[in-house]
Amino acid sequence: MDSLEIKELQSLHEIMDAFPVMNQLRTHLDAETYLELVLEAKEKDSYKLVALMDQEEIVAVIGFKPMITLYYGRFVWICDLVTHTNKRSKGYGEKLLTYVHKWAKDNNYESVALSSGLQRTDAHRFYEEKMDYDKVSFVFKSSLI
Repeated sequence: MDSLEIKELQSLHEIMDAFPVMNQLRTHLDAETYLELVLEAKEKDSYKLVALMDQEEIVAVIGFKPMITLYYGRFVWICDLVTHTNKRSKGYGEKLLTYVHKWAKDNNYESVALSSGLQRTDAHRFYEEKMDYDKVSFVFKSSLI
């Protein structure tokens, strides 16, 4: 793992380089919509997109943003976390979550939270057993379209 580098993606080119990996999680997005949403989230929500690179290849991506709510207080919300399908079970997700935990502590946030689709049982096991996350709520959604 000596060749691993964590890098915040800033330029349009860097953000688009992450699309093939992000698209494995966010399959409903085309490249244009992805770019539009990332740029808007960066501008309006302080969204950060970070990649784990292995020899200059993006192998995993995490998107997160700082938030404040009455329930969680000051916390960081993980919006997206995905490791390339062919690169899973190598500790890449753990490395990116650990990076966000450190970022949160360094920036005076109290916790890190995320939601995960009900069908993602492997991810749930990872969050609970490997990363020591607690299940604290259900997330509900109402579509307005």
